[in-house]
Amino acid sequence: MKARILIALAGVLVLAGVAVAYVGFASARNHDVTATGAVSLAPGPRLLFRSTADADRGHVATVAAADPGGARTVSPLSCARVYAAGGTGLCLRPDGDLTTYQLVVLDARLASQREIPLVGLPNRARVSASGRMLAWTVFVTGDSYNGGMFSTRAGILDTATGDLAGTLEDYAVTLDGRPYQAADLNFWGVTFTRDDRHFYATMSTAGHRYLVTGDFTAHTIRTLRENVECPSLSPDGTRVAFKSAIDADPAKGWRLSVLDLTRSAVTPLAETRSVDDQPAWLDNHTIGYGIPRGPGHSDVWSAPADGTGAARLLIPDADSPAALSP
Repeated sequence: MKARILIALAGVLVLAGVAVAYVGFASARNHDVTATGAVSLAPGPRLLFRSTADADRGHVATVAAADPGGARTVSPLSCARVYAAGGTGLCLRPDGDLTTYQLVVLDARLASQREIPLVGLPNRARVSASGRMLAWTVFVTGDSYNGGMFSTRAGILDTATGDLAGTLEDYAVTLDGRPYQAADLNFWGVTFTRDDRHFYATMSTAGHRYLVTGDFTAHTIRTLRENVECPSLSPDGTRVAFKSAIDADPAKGWRLSVLDLTRSAVTPLAETRSVDDQPAWLDNHTIGYGIPRGPGHSDVWSAPADGTGAARLLIPDADSPAALSP
């Protein structure tokens, strides 16, 4: 767990620094930009992402789903992590300096609807298919059990009611069928079901990482299986894409796989590189994810969800992918 956090933290610090210290150098790849400030989060055949190109690093952008490597539309908005669905966006961004961050709820035109201060470094962001539920993960320090190392906090916001769960650590946890309490509980990587009430996430405790399912209304969480991190529920609700530590050891890296929830069968994807990201379903058959490429740069790759084929470069100079198709 500590190794995973330290590796991910390095990436988050790079993203945060870039978001604050943006400099307008020309892009090494000379991407065409179709428009500035015209990005829309409304449902449609587009892919949302965060640009890592030199010319617009950190800025929220979209590209046609049919031509993901083609011309992109770039907005003035910068985020350290971004996601959108159902016409609602979630931007995690610096707020004033490197030690202060905020969560920004966006409408379809990228206008701010609500801003919430965050304590910690932004790491994960998700929006439910309807656009109603938002979830985020940050790294924090100060937990006495962790000896000064970084821990995680995951929160959920219901945009319809305004109900806010600042941390899932307040939920009642059932581990292997029994009530469980521990000081070292950590949660991250939330993904929502279609009913906007239930969700999946990762929980760690006592050196183990679990796939858990939670109930936002009842404030309950129960474990499902071990060695599952950063789950992402498929559009049809039958499968979960996730990363798992190789040999259950994060120091060895992570492998992307898909879990069939009805059969409990796990299918490794064609991507064999280590992927430290929460995968995103681009449709019912395709998984998207970010792969770092040098300091401050990354690319979005994709792989078939059924384990066949090969990984391919989808969006160069990009991360935080999200499909805006309904």
